[in-house]
Amino acid sequence: MITEFDGSRINDVMSIWLETTITAHSFIKEQYWQNNYDIVKNEYLPISKTYVYEEDGMIKAFISVIDDSFIGALFVLKKHQGQGIGKNLLDHCKALYAQLELCVYSENEQAVRFYKNNGFTIISEQPNEDSGVMEYTMSWSKI
Repeated sequence: MITEFDGSRINDVMSIWLETTITAHSFIKEQYWQNNYDIVKNEYLPISKTYVYEEDGMIKAFISVIDDSFIGALFVLKKHQGQGIGKNLLDHCKALYAQLELCVYSENEQAVRFYKNNGFTIISEQPNEDSGVMEYTMSWSKI
């Protein structure tokens, strides 16, 4: 079930973020993600509208949208990937927002493929502002 995140289980969400981001971005040193943990928890999540996918009392995934248009995070626990959970979260946001944009590391081929398969197109490529690693900006629109 998808619900709006109320902040009460922030440690569960942050655990998903840390575990999954390290695995998905093996081309970036793990220390980089550990150093950004508090920034994500204390700065990005509070300004985002976050939706969680919960089943049997367990949060399995989440998506965060900033400024009603930018997907800042979409993470599904590794053992639950490939079950349609990420697509369900993305579809939930597509129903709520007319246009969505995101940035994804170009080396994260699985994520790039996922977003392309879900109607997103690459609109630019640039180095990530913080890590310096190349990323794509991708966009989707109802129109």
